[in-house]
Amino acid sequence: MRISLDRLDQRVAAARELISPCRLCPRECGALRAEGETGHCGVTADLLVSSAGPHFGEEPELVGRGGSGTIFFAGCNLLCSFCQNHDISHHRRGEHYTVPQLAAAMLALQQQGCHNINIVTPTHFVAPLLQALRQAVAGGLTIPLVYNCGGYESLETLRLLDGVVDIYMPDIKFASAAIGRTCCDVPDYPERSRAALTEMHRQVGVLATDDRGVAVRGVLIRHLVLPGGLAGSERVFRFIARELSPDSYVNVMAQYRPCFDAVGDPDLGRPLTIEEFQAALAAARHAGLHRGA
Repeated sequence: MRISLDRLDQRVAAARELISPCRLCPRECGALRAEGETGHCGVTADLLVSSAGPHFGEEPELVGRGGSGTIFFAGCNLLCSFCQNHDISHHRRGEHYTVPQLAAAMLALQQQGCHNINIVTPTHFVAPLLQALRQAVAGGLTIPLVYNCGGYESLETLRLLDGVVDIYMPDIKFASAAIGRTCCDVPDYPERSRAALTEMHRQVGVLATDDRGVAVRGVLIRHLVLPGGLAGSERVFRFIARELSPDSYVNVMAQYRPCFDAVGDPDLGRPLTIEEFQAALAAARHAGLHRGA
């Protein structure tokens, strides 16, 4: 974290203003979440944590030897129809946390030897998250903060995180607005995600690692390849290489399988083929990208 605690207090206050009516994400659903209303994300302003612990299944640059200190929040601002964590995102399986409890969880992960605090689907909880981070930093938190999100982010919210987040880990899911509408009921996913990734890149740049190969700062991008080319992978990779940097770290992900509402879907109801994944990898290389898992 690169800002003072006094300035972080100002960010907390600004984030609270975005909760009710809620405009933390581009949906701007307007729910009075601080007063107990439920937003499109499915939750009020009260923290709802699905799990917190060391995670060894993330990218090697996050895991290192000590693991990534991963905190999964329940609810989601995207709610993809094919979500593999639908019990957390759609069904909001989790436990209510107070701000001090979340701060204590961060400090406990640091004490266990984790290399970072990896907050997953945090967008709808930015305000209490910043409060907890402030308490954790005051209590001795020093490891990097990873903002692990779906890429559908508000520039206003991201600017509150400038100097706070060390590592951004966004998805970039679709190149087509039509697929975004079909899968997530959002009209503008490509436009919003490209603007968000551009802002993230402005704040922290390409991924940088220490002498152990562990990430300390930068953007780590994930792209899940969908069957039938539905994600528009080639266009996604061209954007990253041309508008961000060919040195961007991109994890081209092959683990798509039909889940939740995608089961039985005529387009999304089958697994990815090896040939489709290999074609996506070739498209990434052709675009000039050369870093990633």
